[in-house]
Amino acid sequence: MKQKLHTDSGPIFLPERAMENLQFIRQTMERATAYTGISGTGLVWVGLSALVAAWAAVQQNSPAHWLFVWLTEAALSIGLSGLMMVKKSRRLQLPLWSETARRFLLSFGPPMLAGVLLTAVLYQHQLFDLIPGLWLLLYGTAVVAGGTYSVKVVPVMGFCFMLLGLLALLGPLSWSQPLVATGFGGLHILFGLWIARHYGG
Repeated sequence: MKQKLHTDSGPIFLPERAMENLQFIRQTMERATAYTGISGTGLVWVGLSALVAAWAAVQQNSPAHWLFVWLTEAALSIGLSGLMMVKKSRRLQLPLWSETARRFLLSFGPPMLAGVLLTAVLYQHQLFDLIPGLWLLLYGTAVVAGGTYSVKVVPVMGFCFMLLGLLALLGPLSWSQPLVATGFGGLHILFGLWIARHYGG
């Protein structure tokens, strides 16, 4: 038999209220321990700019110009992401810098640094065909590593990037450009919309 608590708005079943309270506590603890400062809206903008960059890159006649387009896009993406994260933290009154955020960045940073160094090595040895797959694979690795301290959907996005990177490295050369656009463009937009809807923007 259910226990009832009567209020002005009608009876409230105590077990149901207890379950609601437990769910609220669980969600609060998840937000407290997971880095939720990633802006889904920012990821959407990054994805849209990456699609423009993908179109511009394939118009180039030399690998150096192709690389310049994508490095410019990388700088733009960092700026867009940072700006939208600041706006999200202010709107939700969340701390932009916390212990969880520090762990996220310390996990995210090393694979990204490895990507920068390996890109320079591959460019020096004129192994341009390996760069798209390398970028997708190591960016995905960085997202998975950082996503350990974030919400569950972030590592899922990282694994998707890693899969595209593997396909780019093992598949025909003609797959590289579409896979880069699919990853940095499509995946950012798709997961950005999900994060924006479920984690406050």
